[in-house]
Amino acid sequence: MENKKTAVAIITARGGSKRIPRKNVRPFLGKPIILYSIQAALSSGIFDEVMVSTDDTEIAELAKKAGATVPFLRSEATANDHASTADVLLEVLDSYKKQGRNFDYACCIYPTAPFVSGEKLSKAMTMIKEAEADSLLPVVRFSFPPQRSVVLRDGGLAFRWPEHMNSRSQDLEPFYHDAGQFYCLRVSSFLEQKRMVMDKTIPFELPELEVQDIDNPEDWEIAEVKYRILYGE
Repeated sequence: MENKKTAVAIITARGGSKRIPRKNVRPFLGKPIILYSIQAALSSGIFDEVMVSTDDTEIAELAKKAGATVPFLRSEATANDHASTADVLLEVLDSYKKQGRNFDYACCIYPTAPFVSGEKLSKAMTMIKEAEADSLLPVVRFSFPPQRSVVLRDGGLAFRWPEHMNSRSQDLEPFYHDAGQFYCLRVSSFLEQKRMVMDKTIPFELPELEVQDIDNPEDWEIAEVKYRILYGE
């Protein structure tokens, strides 16, 4: 009988944020935005632990009240603007290892991802296991073909790829970008490769309405509008 694969959800939520102060606990349609990620992870029913990696005591207390764990605080080295998501996850997994705990899979969930749901997380984790992939990346298709983009040159506009200036959109290969919501990882592969997009990465395509980067106040307002359209709140 195959041993049950263990999985941890890691929600990365440091205290500092320059463009949107206190971004990770700012109310999104009435409740701190990080609660959407915590509740999605808990409702999925697929994680052995749902934890929040933070350096901030307010975030830590909020996370624990919402049902997540905060077994240790993030170090100064991974709480600055220069630390990557991979750096944070490596520290979390190493801290668990020192406690005698190891996981087969990890799912990194961003704290400003209100469109993440338990259903999506469950489906994504099933996909990465069935595909025996190293990682799974949620992606969204560019709404306009990048092959027909223009660039500024000497005060004027020029096609970046002139060979596609008359190409029909439907004839061009679709391009995608990271949806910026979560990543599913096989821990053994991640510890070896130490990057989010690994040798065998599979896609989890999302519709544009369910994707919104939240980097400034305008993005925040757009995300709330999209959420209301989707869920009527």
